[in-house]
Amino acid sequence: MKVKKTLVYILLAIWTLVNLFPIYFMFTFSLKSNEEIFGANVIGLPKEWLFQNFATALNTGNMALYFFNSILVTVLAIFISIFAAMMATYAITRIRWRHSKLTNAFFMLGLTIPIQASIVPVYVVLSKLHWLNKYSTLIVPYSAFALSMAILICTGFMVEIPIALDEAAKIDGCSLYGTFFRIILPLMKPAYSTVGVYSFLQCWNEFMFANVFISDSKHRTLPVGIKALSGQHTTEWGPIGAALVIATFPTLITYIFLSRKIQASFIAGAVKG
Repeated sequence: MKVKKTLVYILLAIWTLVNLFPIYFMFTFSLKSNEEIFGANVIGLPKEWLFQNFATALNTGNMALYFFNSILVTVLAIFISIFAAMMATYAITRIRWRHSKLTNAFFMLGLTIPIQASIVPVYVVLSKLHWLNKYSTLIVPYSAFALSMAILICTGFMVEIPIALDEAAKIDGCSLYGTFFRIILPLMKPAYSTVGVYSFLQCWNEFMFANVFISDSKHRTLPVGIKALSGQHTTEWGPIGAALVIATFPTLITYIFLSRKIQASFIAGAVKG
């Protein structure tokens, strides 16, 4: 039995090292020169720790602005998708009206539409609305494409809330909006986590829309900004590695501090759905 446990621990340790190696490689990559990156010291620690690569990425590469843009776009898209999903789910699951099921089915159709197939019509709409090269250029599509999954997740949680709570609130004189904001929303905190994490991962790493819809450097997000660091003839790869570390940092922090809540919320959503 002890031998079996030892083997399991060894395998888990090896698996942990395999998963941590990309993070180690990215960090050491960000502190090396081109000579070390393409020389004999590919995976070893840097012989000369070039912390100025981070300064180059932040200043010359303008990563500070791109980081702010990504934060702004992601946070607003998460907020809009959560709030819109909560309101739509409440209307579909708690209010009796004729076409509620048809409306829910319409929203679920969004899960079947690949984001790549929509790039041309979305670009045409944004162009006619004069929304290109603005923050709304990315916030609106990101929120829209996250909405279907958000409604699906929120529905799994909301149907488990007893309808008697709505009736009791109504008897106590609470309006429809009062019931939604005072009763339903506080009970939907696990759904916030699930939808928030899903929207964060979808928005933070998105490249295609950000690359096509944004042409000026003022509104670029991190994925496009990192791509812009590569030169036409020569490329300094150390600053690109530093930019990747900067872009990965929020995801790592989110996972380190919220990993248990994230797992619990996804499991709860799967069970309730």
